[in-house]
Amino acid sequence: MTRPELNKDTRLCISLAARPSNHGTRFHNRLYELLGLDFVYKAMTTSDIEAAIGGVRALGIRGCSVSMPWKEAVIPLVDRLDASAEAIQSVNTIVNDDGVLTASNTDYLAIRQLIHRHELDPGLPVLLRGSGGMGRAVAAAFRDAGFSGTIVARNPVAGPRLADELGWAWAARPDGLTAPLIVNVTPLGMQRADAAVQSFPDEAVAAASVVFDVVALPAETPLIRAARAAGKHVVTGGEVIALQAAEQFRLYTGVTPTPEQVAEAEEYASA
Repeated sequence: MTRPELNKDTRLCISLAARPSNHGTRFHNRLYELLGLDFVYKAMTTSDIEAAIGGVRALGIRGCSVSMPWKEAVIPLVDRLDASAEAIQSVNTIVNDDGVLTASNTDYLAIRQLIHRHELDPGLPVLLRGSGGMGRAVAAAFRDAGFSGTIVARNPVAGPRLADELGWAWAARPDGLTAPLIVNVTPLGMQRADAAVQSFPDEAVAAASVVFDVVALPAETPLIRAARAAGKHVVTGGEVIALQAAEQFRLYTGVTPTPEQVAEAEEYASA
């Protein structure tokens, strides 16, 4: 199946990120091609988030993916929050229905799916590093699935605040801390950021049974490489980004792609 040629009725979806990548653009546009949908997707950035969201509304842009640092800043700029965004006060997806903007958090939904897919045991204590918008989504997903644990975050305000909201413990650094399930929700190990930095020390990897890194680029972060070498059960950022993007795709288009189509689009986006 082929996508229709661009025309006056082609619907536009965008992403807003401080450092745009090609991944979402390639993923969504590949799915449009596979399903023959009259949509196009474009990655963008902005220095004025209020004006950008105003443009989404005024220009009839159908969908908008939101990355840090705007996941909380967009909340007063939309009309509605669905349950996934309301629960954690963090947004990564905006859908425009004739000028009415509804925000949700597909990161949260993706993590809940991955917890179920990997059959992670809620009895395993969690050591989760990160307290930003994505950290809130991931931590809330684990909390709501019955897990408890410790938030590791150097920010002396955001870290304790998130831990308090969850009913978890807080630590400023991961040094000397171990848990059966360790989760990185920071840019450590990310391309163009701290690509060579392993987000948890080797001792934490050795003591863990499950290692989860939400960083998607590169596909094999230092943490995931160390976990594979140690024979641990790993959950990668590539799985997170594919699931959350597939959910965004459904919200934007009303079409649910098959797992095979999602896998093909993810492979194409990551090539």
